[in-house]
Amino acid sequence: MSLVSPESSPGAHAELRGVEKTFPDAKGGPGVHALGPLDLNLNPGEFYSVVGPSGCGKSTLLDVLAGLSPPSRGSIRFEGQPVGSGVPDGIGVVFQEDASFPWLTVNENVAFGLQQAGVDAAEIRRRVDYAVGFMGLKSFSAAYPAQLSGGMRQRVCIARTLVMQPRLILLDEPFGALDAQTRLIMGDELLRIWRETGATVMLITHALDEAAMLSDRIGVMSARPGRILEEIQTHWPRERDSSIASDAGFGAITGRLWTLLRHESLKAIGQDPNP
Repeated sequence: MSLVSPESSPGAHAELRGVEKTFPDAKGGPGVHALGPLDLNLNPGEFYSVVGPSGCGKSTLLDVLAGLSPPSRGSIRFEGQPVGSGVPDGIGVVFQEDASFPWLTVNENVAFGLQQAGVDAAEIRRRVDYAVGFMGLKSFSAAYPAQLSGGMRQRVCIARTLVMQPRLILLDEPFGALDAQTRLIMGDELLRIWRETGATVMLITHALDEAAMLSDRIGVMSARPGRILEEIQTHWPRERDSSIASDAGFGAITGRLWTLLRHESLKAIGQDPNP
């Protein structure tokens, strides 16, 4: 059974053109210009990560692409169709916060979105069984979130997204609360999910090693208002895992990321990056 629908659009899977986001000031001031102007293409089936200094608009970028927050200017398209208000069919979102329902078991959590969508009960059982097994949670299918580790609870959240068969998966710091060792394991799991589903993935992360390990391309954002300063291609093979960190090119990629981000991070906190 596949966790992703086979349909695919030619050209860019998702595209943003001239996108800006300004949050209005409650007292009628000029507001906060958080994002853009920004252009971005996500190619079908690629793994794209976004890194940038704190407060640069990374999560805002994900929100506008997901239809969770309208842009102030510009256009967003997914599979050739405009993205309006609300998450379009075919896009799945996973956040950093544990979004599992504490009163539901693992199976019930994973089934929740399908039940809300009115999917047939037999289809729900089939998808949930597959996703729970795929995420290594079969032995915990009747457990409640309080009985699981942080990493396992994130697996539940990812499984709940996967059963909806998204063609574009957006992840906002999904492993940010986990320890370094668990992050590496979850990174390997994420690569396995990406290969198995064939979905396009966009990951928001602060961890430069995580971006370097997981990505086909990495977009480096400027200090606020966030723009894409540079895109770095890793040229990694599709069949990769965390062992890629021992590759000589890994250090070169993380070094380039840090060179760019150090400059922008100093600007973000009001320090001169070129004293």
